[in-house]
Amino acid sequence: MAVSSKYRVLPGPEGYLPPAAASRGVVLPEKGEALVEGKIVSEEEAMGKIAEKLLAAKNPVFFPGPLLLWDWKAGVAEKAKAVKELAEAVGAKIIPMPDYRPKYPMINPAVEINPNHPNLTIWHNKIDVCAFVGVHCHYANLALKIIRGGTDCYTIALCAEMGHEDAMITMRNVGLQEIKSLSGIVKKKMKERGV
Repeated sequence: MAVSSKYRVLPGPEGYLPPAAASRGVVLPEKGEALVEGKIVSEEEAMGKIAEKLLAAKNPVFFPGPLLLWDWKAGVAEKAKAVKELAEAVGAKIIPMPDYRPKYPMINPAVEINPNHPNLTIWHNKIDVCAFVGVHCHYANLALKIIRGGTDCYTIALCAEMGHEDAMITMRNVGLQEIKSLSGIVKKKMKERGV
């Protein structure tokens, strides 16, 4: 079976078993690059697109994971504060993913997201755009694929490592400076719109 290099990572629902974007020819970006809907772009272009998506969303939500929630190494608290400021700037809620243990059927989707059933949290909260930050890569990949398979939520992954090809937009090597840059772009776009 030939794999199309034009596969786009778009909101679903794509089906019960959506293909992994990597199996459809989507590759992770190099340093200084990002992915928008499966296409490699510059970090600046991706940041602009993220700002647009967050500002246009009816119900944007940030999903911080354990790498951001727990003050486990130097710099994490500062990054968490910057993410909170970014979420507040775009009017986003914050629903944490504090750990990865399966909680179904006891998950309270109004309080936290379960990476094994993220669609429940998306549906319950009517989330149209979400941003993952501080989620371990293997759990982010799983949750992003489930979200794409069963919801129409637009996913953004702000990854501290290599990025996530199963997100609609992903940036790699995201640290404090990238979060602050993204906040600056959001504020600039809000000013342009007179908000």
